[in-house]
Amino acid sequence: MAHRVIEHGATTKNPPENFTGDVWVDPIAVPQEEGQRMVVAKVRFAPGARTAWHSHAHGQTLHVTDGVALFGTRDGEVLRALPGQTVYCPAGEEHWHGADPEHFMEHLAMLENAEDPSTTTTWLEHVSDEDYVRRP
Repeated sequence: MAHRVIEHGATTKNPPENFTGDVWVDPIAVPQEEGQRMVVAKVRFAPGARTAWHSHAHGQTLHVTDGVALFGTRDGEVLRALPGQTVYCPAGEEHWHGADPEHFMEHLAMLENAEDPSTTTTWLEHVSDEDYVRRP
């Protein structure tokens, strides 16, 4: 197989079942050959937008490219990350991420699919306003 430009199509808005507020995604890398599992996407959040609680089978790496990002865990910890900073969420850790209330935010989301890609991400309930407003 020769190298080639991959066409990804239009930006899509993420579903309200898994996100609060307006969030858009552009796929960057998806498996192209047997045995590949890497997935990379550019994700953009409007101010105050965030994911629902979720976890990943093999963890997730998030690299902030613009704005102010917030990352929360079940123990109540909320990290703040700025452009150029990278946050790692370990496999199985329930977490959320999104934009702070006053800034748009963009990050690159990188993860490895599970053997069954439908089990890569486990989506849970929405993040409460109380959990979201806990600030670092």
